[in-house]
Amino acid sequence: MEPSRIAVAGASGLIGGALARSLAADGHEVVRLVRRPPRTKDEVRWDPEAGRVDAAGLAGCEAVVNLAGAGVGDSRWTDTYKARIRSSRVLGTRALAEAVAGLETKPRVFVNGSAMGYYGETGERAVDESAPPGEGFLPELCVEWEGAAAPAQEAGVRTVFTRTGLVVSRAGGAWGRLFPLFRAGLGGRLGDGRQYWSFISLHDEVAAIRHLMDTDGLSGPFNLTAPQPLTNREITAAMGRVLHRPTLFPVPAPVLRSVLGEMAGDVLGSARVVPKRLLESGFTFAFPDIDGALKAAL
Repeated sequence: MEPSRIAVAGASGLIGGALARSLAADGHEVVRLVRRPPRTKDEVRWDPEAGRVDAAGLAGCEAVVNLAGAGVGDSRWTDTYKARIRSSRVLGTRALAEAVAGLETKPRVFVNGSAMGYYGETGERAVDESAPPGEGFLPELCVEWEGAAAPAQEAGVRTVFTRTGLVVSRAGGAWGRLFPLFRAGLGGRLGDGRQYWSFISLHDEVAAIRHLMDTDGLSGPFNLTAPQPLTNREITAAMGRVLHRPTLFPVPAPVLRSVLGEMAGDVLGSARVVPKRLLESGFTFAFPDIDGALKAAL
């Protein structure tokens, strides 16, 4: 894509921040959506929960990327926090999609975040984008989250959903918590370790989003996960190898449930998710295996 104006919601988050830096480094003008009064000309005001967007600030954008939302793993899943997770994603997506649909000159593409949580528990069964949604809080959230982008789709804007896996990074997400534990020699498998974890390096996550933005004709859901999901036991062994630390401290499932509450089901659950459509679109992973992804993060 030639240098252009691109709006990013969620630019203060792990993925959004990395994407904004990557785009700016290549000469794009990055417009950040913020919840406070704008301080610079590259900021646009929005209030996702209230459904308000300063649509005039999106004028001239070639692409709008929505990666905003309360962190799924940032707090115990109380009813209050689950409501916040839902409203921050569903209401924010709807507000942006409606703003995009109402622009006189519409962007070429609307990229909306989603998650591999769409598929729920898959056990040892590998799933691609053709699989139906699973059952439970996260699958129901993802269905509603993606559905909220309908105004942009109905207005003829090419719309992409990024069903992201566990992002390997020191800066946040699940791995942001795992790295310090493993460095201290306190890491180990979670539960029985047989559950599949579908991971992706932060580098490949950003590269995949940009590939989906830049490639005309790509729309709908794409799994952003490395080609070979691994079990938690295999990932634990890789962490020990790369960090040169023992991995002797497994965390029993009952302990995880007492500490994490309902969210423990997501940690102990198995999600064997493969990026079929992403690979078919011609995307090449820089770090397809876990050792490379871990070393890239370090």
